[in-house]
Amino acid sequence: MDASVKEGRGTGGAAVFILIVFILLLGARSSRAQKGDGCGHTVLGVGSGSLASLGYPLSYPSNSVCEWEISVNTTHTILVRIADLDIDTNNCQVSYLRLYNGHGLGRTEIVKYCGGIKWRDAVIQSEGHQVTVQFMSGPHNNGRGLFLSYTSSQQTDLITCLEKGEHFSEAEFSKFCPAGCLTDFGEVSGTIPHGYRDSSPLCLAGVHAGVVSNTLGGQISVVSSKGIPHYESSLANNVTSVPGNLSPSLFTFKTSGCYGTLGLESGVVSDSQITASSEWEWGGHGKEPSVWGPTGARLKTSGRPWAAANSDIKEWIQVDLKKEKKITGITTTGSTLQEYQFYVSAYEVLYSHDGQQWKPYQGGSDKNKIFQGNTNYLQEVRNNFIPPIEARFIRICPLQWHQRIALKMELLGCQPYAAWPGTFHPAPPPPRRKSTVPPLQERTTHTPNIRNTTMPPHSHDEVALVAVLVPVLVVVLTTLVLVMVCSWLWKNRKSPEVTYDLPHWERTVWWKSMKQLLPSKLDGEDCVRYSSTARVDHQRPQVELAEYAQPLVTGTMASLGQRSTFKPEEADAPEYDAPIPPEHYHAYAEPLPASGTEYAMPIMIDRANHLSGGTLPFRGRGLVARTDSSQSASSAYDTPKSTSDQATLTDGQLYQVPQNTHNAPCQKKD
Repeated sequence: MDASVKEGRGTGGAAVFILIVFILLLGARSSRAQKGDGCGHTVLGVGSGSLASLGYPLSYPSNSVCEWEISVNTTHTILVRIADLDIDTNNCQVSYLRLYNGHGLGRTEIVKYCGGIKWRDAVIQSEGHQVTVQFMSGPHNNGRGLFLSYTSSQQTDLITCLEKGEHFSEAEFSKFCPAGCLTDFGEVSGTIPHGYRDSSPLCLAGVHAGVVSNTLGGQISVVSSKGIPHYESSLANNVTSVPGNLSPSLFTFKTSGCYGTLGLESGVVSDSQITASSEWEWGGHGKEPSVWGPTGARLKTSGRPWAAANSDIKEWIQVDLKKEKKITGITTTGSTLQEYQFYVSAYEVLYSHDGQQWKPYQGGSDKNKIFQGNTNYLQEVRNNFIPPIEARFIRICPLQWHQRIALKMELLGCQPYAAWPGTFHPAPPPPRRKSTVPPLQERTTHTPNIRNTTMPPHSHDEVALVAVLVPVLVVVLTTLVLVMVCSWLWKNRKSPEVTYDLPHWERTVWWKSMKQLLPSKLDGEDCVRYSSTARVDHQRPQVELAEYAQPLVTGTMASLGQRSTFKPEEADAPEYDAPIPPEHYHAYAEPLPASGTEYAMPIMIDRANHLSGGTLPFRGRGLVARTDSSQSASSAYDTPKSTSDQATLTDGQLYQVPQNTHNAPCQKKD
């Protein structure tokens, strides 16, 4: 109450004051009024509200009546949503709920409910901007009574104060919470930013989170996610949340993001910007006096807090932010010292643009708002300003305290004129100055310190980051595996070139068996010389190989119609290419003709004579072909069995080694 009213409290002043109060009450009754002995929890806001019968959710009294008259803006109608109705009797003459269009004698009935009539999910819309709600009870044994909420027709997504997070299956949704959801029977479990248990009432949790006001209501944007094992408790906005256990899901709220710290804790606000009405100096037991000055009123800093010299409601502490800021909340603690358990349990907030003219914060109502402070010396308590304050100076005025006035605090907010949905300015903002100079940052911390105080730990940015990283990792790992497989296949690849056996290689047992199946050369067949002009095998060691003479023994094999593998068809065919360089090739000897199976005869080569063009003697059957070179490997050949059809070789028979020329024809020595 201002000074003019105080000075007017004489004989005539008292009459004027009573008359003013009567007029105000009469005007209030015409717009928002209740009467009767059966009225319980009632908050009739400007555009929305909630009301209940006496004793709800316990049994309502017998033979009682309550009547509420509500109204909204004249351009809108009223939406009424019944949250709970439990009437113990079916006697509609004495126990019922009635809704009327209008007030007074001219009202008309909209609907009537009594025991046994279905009412759930009922939404009633009036014809005008005024509605009368009447609840009558007769004799009964039990019954919870009535709880309902209302709003203007502008808010079609109205929910009641009793609806919980588990009642909605959507991952994200938006609803309108009415005023008056701060009840003494609701229970919230959880806090921000971790989230609220799904069993918590949505609107009461919204009040605790600071996204809606109990006196104004407001829109909430809810995000549901997987539950967590434990929910913490905290005190915020006059709502105390309780600890909770694991739940299938939780919910949080989307906010404007204007909840950054304004510099008390970080030191951006200097000591000279924090002043107080007084400070306590105390030096116990002959010690040097210690000063509990205003510079100690920084949240989460060690040391002594600010403490007032006197225990008086005239004490205050204020902060100069150097320029106007949008202030959305305040967090306070007590002394945080176990030996000095001082704290402030209730306070008012004043704000100013120039530090001279101060206005009390009323929170959208016509009364100064009293904030609940701390309940102990250690726990942090948060209070949000809905609507936010836009000012340069903030002053805290303690109203109640424990032992002594002492506190630490931090202001929450952001730069002014930021978009904030559904705000109501407590005072007209100063004219906006056009300037190209960006806002100074030396006096405030960045809002991203609290990106979104009510968003869950997995925000949309994190989900988007995971959605990008997972495909990238899959592609990288797949590419790496393909590179490793291709590298292994490249190292173990087979050469596409055809390899040829060389005469000096050691023949294995299977080769001996194969020779028995090969036909020998027939009479009249010429030997064929194989050249190697097509390809060169660089992997094969380049050694000088032996040359062979024509065999002395000839024969026929009429029984076999196949040609020898040592010689192609009789037709004039082009020479075959061999994988031997042209300068080093073999002049292959013709196989020995025989009537039966032929075996190759070992040839002993004298390397010295071979190089000089001499002849090499042929050793008889059973001998091993050897050379005089340094080669250690040797091959043993089986001699052919003596048959009647096969000519026998004598020791005098010799093979003549062909001359070291490429174009000489094959000759057989008699």
